[in-house]
Amino acid sequence: MPEDVQTILIIDDHPLMRRGIVQLVAMESALRLVGEAGNGQQGLALARQLRPDLILLDLNMRGLNGLETLRALKATDMDSRVLILTVSDSEEDVVAALRLGADGYLLKDMEPEDVLSCLRTAAQGRIALGERVAVILANALRHEVHPKPIEHIHLTEREQETLALIAAGYSNKLIARQLKIAEGTVKVHVKHLLHKLNLGSRVEAAVWAVTHLGESARR
Repeated sequence: MPEDVQTILIIDDHPLMRRGIVQLVAMESALRLVGEAGNGQQGLALARQLRPDLILLDLNMRGLNGLETLRALKATDMDSRVLILTVSDSEEDVVAALRLGADGYLLKDMEPEDVLSCLRTAAQGRIALGERVAVILANALRHEVHPKPIEHIHLTEREQETLALIAAGYSNKLIARQLKIAEGTVKVHVKHLLHKLNLGSRVEAAVWAVTHLGESARR
């Protein structure tokens, strides 16, 4: 866990759910709630004002829904990591959220300690997926995504290193730190390797690497 306390903003239109999350966050001394919003528009305004480290975002909200809010959040210059926290376990929602740049996807029926564990993972700059969501995503990618055969993929050494760190759940910022290169350079490597793999997002690349390359992809 990082030494600094991680600030959290909750965006969810169910007051009882927000209250439960508030109580859960209070159990972790390294996390601090800085705000809560009952709809997407209010959440966007608070996010811009508070610039939290983590944002917990519901999908099924009246007005500006979760995916629209996520798209708007990712279009800003904020470094906030956005985690979806929802009841929806549909493949369509999981894939759509992650392709829009969500940094994690959690289900509301997860055990509280598992949610806290995922929040700690996200605070470390890594992708946070609930165990069931990881299975859903893997199954979805088998049906929807058609990556190139391994023998046709020719990644540079730096792209291989980047892919290995993506598979380990590292953010661009952490990859840059690990490889001692600029974050902008990491983004270029990610763009190139996604094109070569014929994949649409870094999460898909992580699942592909774990599925096809196993432990060798993460060394």
